[in-house]
Amino acid sequence: MKITYINHSGFLVETKDCYYIFDYYKGELPALDNKKHVIVFCSHFHADHFNPKIFGLLNDMGMTYEAVLAKDIRKRKHLPDAKITFAYHDKTYLLDNGTKVDTLLSNDSGVAFIVRTSEGVIYHAGDLNDWYWEGEPDADNQRLTSAYHAEMKKIKGMHFDVAFVPLDPRQEAHYADGILYFLKTVDCDAIFPMHYWDDASVIKRFMTEYPQYSSRIRNTECTKGEIL
Repeated sequence: MKITYINHSGFLVETKDCYYIFDYYKGELPALDNKKHVIVFCSHFHADHFNPKIFGLLNDMGMTYEAVLAKDIRKRKHLPDAKITFAYHDKTYLLDNGTKVDTLLSNDSGVAFIVRTSEGVIYHAGDLNDWYWEGEPDADNQRLTSAYHAEMKKIKGMHFDVAFVPLDPRQEAHYADGILYFLKTVDCDAIFPMHYWDDASVIKRFMTEYPQYSSRIRNTECTKGEIL
């Protein structure tokens, strides 16, 4: 698999016969081979995860594509005239090219994706994370943490070839809670931090504070076509 970071939580994963685009928000796509099929994933309706502009970009490139969109996008405008699978949590979907998609329930909005391709298994968290916010009621933070842990237990012991997981500096001292729990819960070869709002220094901070995980963490900002 070839991984290209686009922006924020957006990634392009290329296999021998397919492109997988996750949570396009903004940014440029590299040149794509129009002989390959494209599957567009959007984890939920928030504007920093779902931007219908992606479909126009693919149209301009002459690509054939389909979309797997969280069900909360169903009523949004500017959806493509293409095959769309609206994804509910805790469901399994088998796409025409053999790609298998499982979903988890986000503790924010929408779903997280587990995508089994011909070349490996991908996890994209969307906004599923241990969202702990300073100043918010303890009960609210505890509820979000408990919900996150419950979803992670569903994939405990699974192996992923690549995972895209939030590392959000806005959470201050709790910025790494979610990714740390993920690292301790599942087996993953390569983890790309995301959702860091253009503050890429948080990746270096994490690798400095938790060097025991450095072999599994990739510097997302340097991912312009990394081959796994």
